[in-house]
Amino acid sequence: MPNLKDIRRRIRSVKNTQQITKAMKLVSASKLRRAQDAILAARPYAMKMMEVLNHLAARCNHDLHPLLAERQGGKVLLLVITSDKGLCGGFNGNILRRTAAYLKENGNKDTALMIAGKKGYDFFKTRSSNIIKHYIGWTRHFEYQMAVDIADILAKLFMEGDVDRIFMVYNEFKSVMAQEVLVEQLLPIVPEKNRNVKEHVVDYIYEPEEEAILDKLLERYMRTEVFRAFLESAASEHGARMTAMDSATRNAGEMIGGLTLTYNQARQAYITKELIEIVNGAEALKG
Repeated sequence: MPNLKDIRRRIRSVKNTQQITKAMKLVSASKLRRAQDAILAARPYAMKMMEVLNHLAARCNHDLHPLLAERQGGKVLLLVITSDKGLCGGFNGNILRRTAAYLKENGNKDTALMIAGKKGYDFFKTRSSNIIKHYIGWTRHFEYQMAVDIADILAKLFMEGDVDRIFMVYNEFKSVMAQEVLVEQLLPIVPEKNRNVKEHVVDYIYEPEEEAILDKLLERYMRTEVFRAFLESAASEHGARMTAMDSATRNAGEMIGGLTLTYNQARQAYITKELIEIVNGAEALKG
C-alpha cells in the first residue's frame, strides 16, 4: 500500500514545479510581445532594402564590389543562432540538428562556425567543430550594435577570401506555436535575375555612382539582415518557451490530479482497514 506521506510530498513537489512553469510562461509571454513587435517593425524595412539591393545588383557589374563576387571555392561559414537557456521545447534541438546535418553532408573540413548562444556553443565545442567565434549572453540584452559588429566581421572574412559563402542558420518566427528553421545565404548576394523572379523590373538613375551606392547599401543590408535574424530568433525563442511552459503547466496539473486521486484512494483504504480492525476488536471483546 502506498505511503501517504510520500504521496503528499510528491504532490507538494509537483505543485512547486507547476508554479515555476506558470511563472516562466507569463515572463515569456511578456517578452514575446516586445520581441514580436520588434520583428514585425523590422521586416518591412529589411524586405524593401533587399528588394532595392537585388534590383541594383542585377544591373551593375559584380566587379564593383567584392561582396557580390561569386566564387567557386568550398569554404563555408555558418552563423548559427541559438539561445543561452533551455526549457524552450525543440527550439535549440531543431537548429542543432539542422546544422549537424549540414556539417555531415558537406564535411567539417571546409565549414567554419560562428555561434551565438550558449546552447549552440556547448553542443559543438565537444564535437571537433571549427568554431572561429562565439557569443554567449546575447539573449539578455541584444542591441543593433552587436549585429553591426557581427556583420562587419562576416563581411571582412568574405572580402579577404577566408570564406567563399556565408549562411545564417536560425529560427524564423511564424507564430507562437510555430517556428521554421532556415538556412539562408547571406553572402554573396544573389541578384534577382539568378532567382527566376517574374516581376516588373524597375530601372534606376544612380546618383552618385553605382559603386558608392553599392558600398553603402551593402553595408546597411548586411547589418540589417543579421539584426533581423537575431530578432526572428529572439521572438521564436520566447514563443517556443511560452508554449513549452504552458504544456508543462498543464501536464503538472494532470499529474497533481492523478496523485490526489491515488492519495484519496490510499487514505480511504487506510480508514477502511482501521474500521475493520476496530470492529473485529469489538467483536472479540464481546466474545
